[in-house]
Amino acid sequence: MLLRYFYDENLAHASYVVGCQVTGEAVVVDPMRNITAYEELAAKENLNIVGALETHIHADFVSGSRELENRFGAKLYLSDEGDADWKYQNIDQLHHQLVKDGDQFKIGNLVFEVMHTPGHTPESISFLLTDRGGSADKAMGMFTGDFVFVGDVGRPDLLEKAAGVEGTSKAGAKDMFKSLERFKQLPDYLQVWPAHGAGSACGKALGAVPSTTVGYEKMFNWALQYDELEAFQKELLDGQPEPPAYFAVMKSVNKTGVELVKDLPQPQEIKSVDELKKSIANGEQVVDLRASASFGNGYIPGTLNIPFNKSFANWAGWIVDYQKPLYLLVDPESLDQVVNVLHSIGVDGEIGYSDVSKLIEETEELDSYQSISAEEAKKRIDAGEANVLDVRNQTEYDEGHIEGANHIMIGTLKKRLDEIPTDKTLIVQCQSGARSAIATSILKANGFNDSVNLSGGYAKWKKELSI
Repeated sequence: MLLRYFYDENLAHASYVVGCQVTGEAVVVDPMRNITAYEELAAKENLNIVGALETHIHADFVSGSRELENRFGAKLYLSDEGDADWKYQNIDQLHHQLVKDGDQFKIGNLVFEVMHTPGHTPESISFLLTDRGGSADKAMGMFTGDFVFVGDVGRPDLLEKAAGVEGTSKAGAKDMFKSLERFKQLPDYLQVWPAHGAGSACGKALGAVPSTTVGYEKMFNWALQYDELEAFQKELLDGQPEPPAYFAVMKSVNKTGVELVKDLPQPQEIKSVDELKKSIANGEQVVDLRASASFGNGYIPGTLNIPFNKSFANWAGWIVDYQKPLYLLVDPESLDQVVNVLHSIGVDGEIGYSDVSKLIEETEELDSYQSISAEEAKKRIDAGEANVLDVRNQTEYDEGHIEGANHIMIGTLKKRLDEIPTDKTLIVQCQSGARSAIATSILKANGFNDSVNLSGGYAKWKKELSI
């Protein structure tokens, strides 16, 4: 048997290729949209990818199952659990098989057994894997998707918070409790291969270790220590981070299907500063992908700043308007990687781009913003010369904040600009200074010209001022 682990750091997403080397057949579990890595492995190991397994309708990335069906003729193994609202659509023309709890199917000498594990979503399933190539007659491990992670479990509130399905959070928590009771009955030696790691918004305390075992999670996973439903529900629902706005889009596209990547429009280069300024004047979105420090020292007025790093997919999903064309100011060598990330979260519309370094050099009038120290910020606040805007998550704000700070989570900032006071300098603050830099660019682009970024954020404020 062959088992390969693939991890997309931009989405904290794990996928797996499982193959029978006797028959040369393989499947991909919870595939990412960019299937190049699977193609390369298949060629290297002389495998034919015959299947794509999905543990549920994902909310945080576009599934690559349909790409694999198109490229390899792979059969899609999809959940037939859950109610009518959570059934896959537009799959009649696809090679597929709907599966339910207790179903089994074989790929060469490999046997996959379906286990319905609702809680994160109603249709969620896990796949138990038995390798019958030798003498084994019991499962060696399970692909849990967003059911059980290392040190955490899938959040049940996404349907309500992201997809707008009211009243589903508590019901999902109840389902999760029942699923975990069933999980506890599995043998301790069983390996657990989840679909996400640390940094994913699909849980609140995911570990950074790629895999675990049932026995280890029974001992140390907080969610498996509860024997009483109400206490479990409360703990599971409390403190969950705000789900990125794009999650609702992902739920929809993974349910109904998206265009193949090969059919999407190709990025078009914008060479003129005047053309770019005209786009900004028309209210179109232009995003500069440089590091915040470089952007703050000089940028084209009206542009937003989302640095291209591991958090790019998350903040792009919050901030980018999926209904409008998108213009990127980017290092051309990074363009393909950037576009792949955008496609992974369903940004499939028209994309324009310019060489950011060249464009900045050619632009005569650049804007900038100031980053100030905690000491300077306190002086201005104490003198009554500044207001504070805290753009962190609600849980961070509740744990401690600058006295008198207004709180608007950065992902919702564009829709709540009318709540921001304009009578004084606005000091924008997060935990470390990274999110507040993005927020400052949003504010400056929307006319809040007297905005400054708190360098080092609330963490430095507490450390330096001993508050």
